[in-house]
Parts: sequence; structure tokens; C-alpha cells
Amino acid sequence: MKTHTTATTAKAAKPAAKPATYPQLRLSDASAQHLRVEPCPPGQARIFEATMNERHYLKAARPVGDYARQIVRTSAGAPVALLEWGPACYALKDRDKHIGWNPNQRLSRLKLIVQNRRFLLLADKGIAPNLASKALAAALRALPEQWEQLHGYRPLMAETFTDPERFEGTCYKAANWQPLGKSAGNSRHRADLYIPNQSPKNLWTYPLHPDAKKILCSDELPPAHAKALTTEKAGTLPITEKHMLNLCELLAQVPDPRHRNTRYKIGPVLTIVCMALLAGRRDIAQIHRFGQSLQQPQRRSLCLPRKPNTKFWQVPDYNVYYHLLNRIDPDALARLLNDWLQSRAGDLPDTLAMDGKMIRQHIGTLTLASHETKAPRATAVYDQKENTKRCELKAAQQLIQTIAHLDGKTITADALHCQKQTAQLIVERGGDYLLQVKGNQPQLETQCQTQAAQHPGAPFF
Repeated sequence: MKTHTTATTAKAAKPAAKPATYPQLRLSDASAQHLRVEPCPPGQARIFEATMNERHYLKAARPVGDYARQIVRTSAGAPVALLEWGPACYALKDRDKHIGWNPNQRLSRLKLIVQNRRFLLLADKGIAPNLASKALAAALRALPEQWEQLHGYRPLMAETFTDPERFEGTCYKAANWQPLGKSAGNSRHRADLYIPNQSPKNLWTYPLHPDAKKILCSDELPPAHAKALTTEKAGTLPITEKHMLNLCELLAQVPDPRHRNTRYKIGPVLTIVCMALLAGRRDIAQIHRFGQSLQQPQRRSLCLPRKPNTKFWQVPDYNVYYHLLNRIDPDALARLLNDWLQSRAGDLPDTLAMDGKMIRQHIGTLTLASHETKAPRATAVYDQKENTKRCELKAAQQLIQTIAHLDGKTITADALHCQKQTAQLIVERGGDYLLQVKGNQPQLETQCQTQAAQHPGAPFF
């Protein structure tokens, strides 16, 4: 029996073809005066990523969340720079303080800030003067419209980081980005954990709208930005849990106008009301929904009642808030809140905004808050808008009298508070005021317009 053996020869594997990349900018192309910015077409995504992986020291960024890629070209079509944009950092102390955000605003409006995650210049250093800053500025001008086309809303601010050990950030500075300090030097290890990396980065921000900070802190967002709003995470508090418990202990001292056998004690209920107001809630229904968002450990910490035979702690319903706010002594509540806020605020900031909000027609809160951080510094309670002893105007004047001094401080308020007595009280305590004037005081409005015409550019007009 013969056996036939077939010999096979393995062919050597061919090396994988190198992915295509964008060419390096030539000197003849770098002289072009006009730059145009286009979104990266889907058909060039591989070339874009390959170029980033080959030439950027961090390689291409991973697309997560709302994301955008830009290609900056000369008027002749030669690529000049590549940029990648993505979601902003969850929390940055210097950035949030610069904007004036409280934690709830940051959580719901974070998508209005986009982060420049990669910036790659396709040219050798020195090939053309200011080419990097010009490309960056062109990309920023085009970003809001291109982002809206991709995601349905316009961002209001851009942020980025530079490594001080590698770069000085000259191109960002030349493109009018604002330095805000350094990061904490932590890296994300898991979804909810950061570990020190001993390498803090320089933080830069750039407003994509002339009134970016004002809009980011406004009560309502314009339609072009409103689609960026996100639902707040359940259990998000405007104060720390330690302060919540301290406030609850304090508010338990408020006389309870209800029956003694009330299931929900006055301290926890008023604590939920006050936290809801600090978080921007403005009526009883919103306060009720805020209470429902509290997590079980938070409810247990407030000593809210537990549902029988379960491990679930309950929160008050709408009627509990309604009846309590209609019966409570607002002066006692205001005194306690005012003392608590001032004991934790330290010295008053340089500029304080005075504003009142009604909760339906039941009770009103007048707050003196920091312009910079929006944190309340003093508060008063009133029950009518005008023409009573407990109106907002009288409450404001009584609130000013409770403050020992206002040396070097400026109080701002709307036209309701444009009264001689209010202004005099502020000045007597060493402060300055900036009060709105409207047409309901025609003589004063005319005088202001005359003074403004005679002193153009005066800082108090």
C-alpha cells in the first residue's frame, strides 16, 4: 500500500497596510489667509482617527456622549488642524465658581459646556505665524452652529486642559481663552472613583456667547439652549448632608401650628421646603417632587416615618406642605433661617442680589444672595407683594436692618425696591446700591436719563 504525502508551503503573511492619514501642511499652503471649518465627514472618520493616533501624544479620543470632530482647512482645501470635542468634566471647582453655578444647576446644564479633547496642528512649528491660534479661533466660531446641527442645541462655553510639563498653552491664550487655575490632578478610575495622578493640568475656558455666564445661571434657558437640559439625579441636594441635618435640628424649634399627633414632624418637612427653595423650586408642586426625589438613606437621616412592616421611609404628600405653609409663623421661620445662613456664610461677598419669590399665594421668601455663587446670605419671609406691613418691600427693609454692616458691599435689586428709605438704609450701613428704575417713576427715570447723557460711561448707570 502506497501512501501519498502532499507537501504544502505556507505563504508569508503580508504586512497590514498602513492606514491613510492627512498630509502634513506644506509651506506653500500655510500662507493662505482664509480658513474654513467643516465637520468631519463620516467617510473620513478612519483617516481622522489614524492621523490622531499617529501624531497626537494622547492619540484619538474615544467618542462618548455628545461628540463632534472638526477639520480646519485653507481656502484651497489643504487640512490645517483637527479638533475633537466632547462632554465637559462633571465638576470643576474653579469653573463652577467662575460661572456661579450651584450643584443643581451644574447637574442639569452641564451639556451646555463642551470640552476640547484634542487639538492637532498639521504643520511643523514655525511654518506660519499664529497658525495654531487662527485655526483654534476659526473652529470656535463654527462650533455652536455645527454642534446644534449634530445634537439640537447650542453650547454656551468651551473648556480644555493643557499639560504644563509639555505645553504653555500659548495658542489658547492667543485665541482669548481664559485661564482658571489648575485641576486637582485626579484621573477617573471607575465611573464614580478618581485617583490622584500627581499631574495637575491647566484649566482654560472660552465663552461661546457674549452672555454665556448669565444664561448658564438664568431661571429659564432660551430655546436654542433648552434642549441641553438634563433631568437631575435623584437625591441631589443643594447643601451637604451634614448641613441638612444641622438645618433639620434647627427647624425643629419652629412652633408647629398643626396637631400634636402629626405623622410628619415640622423639622424634616421645613428642611425639605428650604432645600427645595435653595434648589430653585418655586411652588408647592415642585417642592413635593423635590421631596419625592430624596433617596432612602436621606429620608432615614431626616427621621421621616417608615412605612409599617417595610424598609422604606416615606415623604410628605402635597397636602402636608400646603397646610403647613398656610399656618406657620413666617417670622419665626425667617429668624431661624437668617441666623443659620449668616452663621455659615462668613463675611458677606462684595455684591449681593436681593430678590423675592412667592410660593403660589401662600408665602414669599426674600433672599440676599451672592452674585458670584448664588448662595443665600440672609433671608426674610413675607406674605404679600405690596401695600401691606408684610409686603416684600417692608421685608427687604427689615432684612437690611438685621445686617450689622455693609462696608464695601453693593446691593442690587429690581424696581420694586427703588425707594428712598431702602437706599438710605443701605448707605447708613456703609454699603452701595444699584437699583432698577422703570417707567412707573417717570420723574426719576427722566433724571437718570439726563445724568446718563451728561456723564457717558459712568459706572453707576
